[in-house]
Amino acid sequence: MASSSAALSSLSNGLGLGEELHVLAVDDNIIDRKLIELLLKKSDCKVTTAENGARALEYLGLGDEKATCTDSKTSSTVNMIITDYSMPGMTGYELLKKIKESSRMKEVPVVIMSSENIPTRINKCLEEGAEEFMLKPIQQSDVKKLRCHMMKLNKPSYNGRFCMGR
Repeated sequence: MASSSAALSSLSNGLGLGEELHVLAVDDNIIDRKLIELLLKKSDCKVTTAENGARALEYLGLGDEKATCTDSKTSSTVNMIITDYSMPGMTGYELLKKIKESSRMKEVPVVIMSSENIPTRINKCLEEGAEEFMLKPIQQSDVKKLRCHMMKLNKPSYNGRFCMGR
């Protein structure tokens, strides 16, 4: 089974053999943040967490003008961003907009999570460029679907056979 994990890792987001999918997980709730981190790590992802949108932008090198000289090597390794919608200071939607406005990070897929099923909110995020909108609580099967989605995005000829069952 370890070899199929390596195969999954190498297929996702055009990464080379042995490289992990690196996900930035953003959530103000520590329990939700730890849960998504655990689920992603169980799926062989490297995870960096941030407790709010400002910290996420700082990590990505998209913060205020003073912070833009952060090491672009660090932020360029992020293959996906998963963020909560409802956070104080900056919503997940506002974070999504800032990421999509960035010439350097706009191609990185952003997934929005929320415990509230509000169709207008979901549509607004998807129209702004969110790859997916997921309802909390996030489960292992959701993370598996995300990995499959990433593989299909980056390997158009990929037929999804690794995505079936476990």
